[in-house]
Amino acid sequence: MSSKYSLLGSVLSLTAVILVSGCASPKTSSPEQIQRALAVDTVNSVDEYILGATDVVRVSVWRNEDLSISVPIRPDGRISVPLVGDVQASGRTPDALANDIETKLSAYIREPQVSIVVTSMGSHEYSDRVRVTGAVQQPTSVPHRAGMTVLDMVLTSGGVTPFASPNNSVLYRAVEGEVVAIPVKLDEILSRGDISTNYKLRPGDILTIPERSL
Repeated sequence: MSSKYSLLGSVLSLTAVILVSGCASPKTSSPEQIQRALAVDTVNSVDEYILGATDVVRVSVWRNEDLSISVPIRPDGRISVPLVGDVQASGRTPDALANDIETKLSAYIREPQVSIVVTSMGSHEYSDRVRVTGAVQQPTSVPHRAGMTVLDMVLTSGGVTPFASPNNSVLYRAVEGEVVAIPVKLDEILSRGDISTNYKLRPGDILTIPERSL
């Protein structure tokens, strides 16, 4: 199973955990789990786009326009290429797909040069999003962008409500099949400028801000 599908499953698991926790102050994970989850930000950074079903790719073969096509990746993860036939695309980078097509085309044309351009990224519509829920003015779900932080998401959501308990905020992150709950001192960030818990976000992260106890 590709990392993209694992990430989508993790998003669903994260959402379930948050729904169960409700408005109560959520429990956080152990220091060891938190440290491991935060280390993922630098150890396993998301640098390459991974193709998936419903993405649309433009396959360009240099000096062979009749072999160049724009095609969606089918639910089975494959695309059909002239002369070559079906090629596995899902779970691969565009460069890896281009290299595979070049290898297969070399049986028909001399020194083929193939480039892949992703023209629609439908497969990552949900798995690559980050979300903020709970006591904010507007619960928000937006596509992940490099460099996004906890504060960025809070500001995007319009800030916290008067009923929020910002220092009990939690960042949920899926790591190797488990959901890690990372404490975020949001009031320290907003009121005192202490950015020690203004963590960088990863695709699939969910920030939840509970309401304070009455």
